[in-house]
Amino acid sequence: MKPNQILLFIHIIIAVLLLCTLGNAWVPPNLLGNLNLLSLAFPYLIFAHIILTIVWIFKKNKIAIAFALGTFLFYNPIRRWINFSPKVENVKSIRDIKVLTFNVKYGDYGWDKVKDYIKEQNADIVLVQEKDTSRALRQDLIKYPSVILKTKHKIVRQAEIIEEQARGNSFYADVDINGKIIRIVNVYLEPFRLDKSMFTKLDALGAGNISKLLSHMIPTFQAHEDQVKKIRKVIDLSPYPVILAGDFNSVPNSYEYYNLGKDLQDAFLVAGKGSASSFHDYKVPLRIDYIFTSKSIIPLSYKVDQTVKLSDHYPVIAEFLLN
Repeated sequence: MKPNQILLFIHIIIAVLLLCTLGNAWVPPNLLGNLNLLSLAFPYLIFAHIILTIVWIFKKNKIAIAFALGTFLFYNPIRRWINFSPKVENVKSIRDIKVLTFNVKYGDYGWDKVKDYIKEQNADIVLVQEKDTSRALRQDLIKYPSVILKTKHKIVRQAEIIEEQARGNSFYADVDINGKIIRIVNVYLEPFRLDKSMFTKLDALGAGNISKLLSHMIPTFQAHEDQVKKIRKVIDLSPYPVILAGDFNSVPNSYEYYNLGKDLQDAFLVAGKGSASSFHDYKVPLRIDYIFTSKSIIPLSYKVDQTVKLSDHYPVIAEFLLN
């Protein structure tokens, strides 16, 4: 094969894999779990696609036009990782609520520092994942295994969503915020329980290590499917506007992202800017912490606070108007 033919073959394969990531909106992990794995590779696939498209442009090959136009199919998927065009207009300088979601990794980096940070943020709604909830907590807190909610406002009702003995856990709370009830859903999907050594050993591309890694990931994706269905039921049946936030343990363009975010808006796409990577423990960019809202709730600002390392996750903070 000629060099151009080899390059074209590689580029077509990359383009097909990118198109497959779009299928996660419809194909559940229990039907085809490997498809959801592609969402993890999306940043690298789109980077390779752009580089190869530039190569075709320099070669002045007409195929460059097709590949360049094809890139627009992934405009929104790219923005879910790196947003370069936030839509928010600051029509009002005073917010109604401030929301903070933070996976604190059980305080392994120093619980006192975590508490001080959360207190400094002065948020109206604080959602925490991976918190030791075995101890008694104050009445202004809702607690379930590994997840809590703290709020300045009145809690009208609350219930656990995932009741079986799962490693993940989620609940909802209907909160009266200045006379308007909002359903807050704290999400902590099944974690992968991966060890960093699984990734460092992959440098040698050992087949056994790859197999071990996949054996952790596919069953977790499949567990997510059932958990997502239960969370969606709470959202779909809600008589109130919804704020859905927490640790999804899944990246943008995944089955979890598409289905949990259905009919909701990703606050990062509306009001965020730059990178939304929220997990920093591995040497790969991962956005797995989110804040979604009903469309009647207007995002004013969105920030992944990458200046602090109080956990293996960065805290995510957003401000909203209640329309």
